[in-house]
Amino acid sequence: MPAVVIVGAQWGDEGKGKATDLLGSRVDYVVKFNGGNNAGHTVVIGDEKYALHLLPSGILSPGCVPVIGNGVVVDLSVLFEEIDGLEARGIDTSKLRISANAHVIADYNRTLDKVGERFLGSRKIGTTGRGIGPTYADKMNRLGIRIQDLFDTKILRQKVEGALDMKNQVLTKVYNRRAVEVDEIVDELTSYVERLRPMVADTALLLHDALAADRTVLLEAGQATLLDVDHGTYPFVTSSSATTGGACTGSGIAPTAITRVIGIVKAYATRVGEGPFPTELFDADGERLRVNGAEFGTTTGRPRRCGWYDAPVARYAARINGVTDFVLTKLDVLTGWEQIPVCVAYDVDGERVDEMPMTQTGFHHAKPVYEMFPGWTEDISAARTFEDLPRTAQEYVLALEKISGARISTIGVGPDREQTIVRHDLL
Repeated sequence: MPAVVIVGAQWGDEGKGKATDLLGSRVDYVVKFNGGNNAGHTVVIGDEKYALHLLPSGILSPGCVPVIGNGVVVDLSVLFEEIDGLEARGIDTSKLRISANAHVIADYNRTLDKVGERFLGSRKIGTTGRGIGPTYADKMNRLGIRIQDLFDTKILRQKVEGALDMKNQVLTKVYNRRAVEVDEIVDELTSYVERLRPMVADTALLLHDALAADRTVLLEAGQATLLDVDHGTYPFVTSSSATTGGACTGSGIAPTAITRVIGIVKAYATRVGEGPFPTELFDADGERLRVNGAEFGTTTGRPRRCGWYDAPVARYAARINGVTDFVLTKLDVLTGWEQIPVCVAYDVDGERVDEMPMTQTGFHHAKPVYEMFPGWTEDISAARTFEDLPRTAQEYVLALEKISGARISTIGVGPDREQTIVRHDLL
């Protein structure tokens, strides 16, 4: 059976959690392969709303095994707070498995993230301050602490000492903060050991065996293509690989196992944090999108920057990820506009550019070239087939499909699991 990847095709917050939840009852494993608790998924099931930050969305699907892969950085306090919150609402979390190779966010990583952002001032990236970037930096600098290290106190202490040798110099001499004691870090991390132990596994082997046994594995990205550390709008990106390639390295699944890539796009666009955003709106339309779409961060509560749909971004994401199917979300939010602009190209210093500019400077200077499409006024939240949509809404979807690089297989017309139109099966 296949491994299927779900990726965000814009700047995140596209509705990946809902897409994963829709498929959860039909897959055997759902894997979070990158990021940490710096972004969240909101899933609505009936009258219940769940905000997930670190756990895979598959945690909400009975019979599905949720997996935190080796590419994730784990804040253990957040992990158990989230588990406790779900269990208090009757959700079974006992099947959760966590890679022994996943890295741990230590308290000093959170401190360095926050003071580092303040130190940058106007050059800040717009991080969430949750220690994600510093933890990934430790990983690449071979100073990281992995889940498996918590089970060997001698190794854990050696690694914490090695990390703090340099970090305490930075904290005290650059940021004028107090030095961090080795014992306080070791004591905090080892306090989670007994509860953590049953969850830890060789998840790469687990997933390999699952695929060999004809099980279906769904790989769920955090953040999105335009926030990918290699392929996003660098340096205004996350610290991990949020694309299909990252699904392989962050889970241990071979590229040849992946048979379908599902890209999630909103019917408009949003982003959080700093960085270029060609279609961003600063007027009443932008505020209307924000309010109608409830565009506030699941993890941070920050208001999202809002703009019109950007087709060059969607084409770029389709190309980078090998998207086979798009899921178009929040089409209902556009109800009521007489005309809906869509960015079909850019004007860069007087020249029309049909694809994303190669350089940061080019994208920063890109101005959207819009094509206008007729809107609709009918409430579409009860639509369950494509034919249920108003003619102009159908035409809007078909136009986006034509210019976005892959077929639109599923359409979201509301936040609930049932408010979905399926044009083509995703599995």
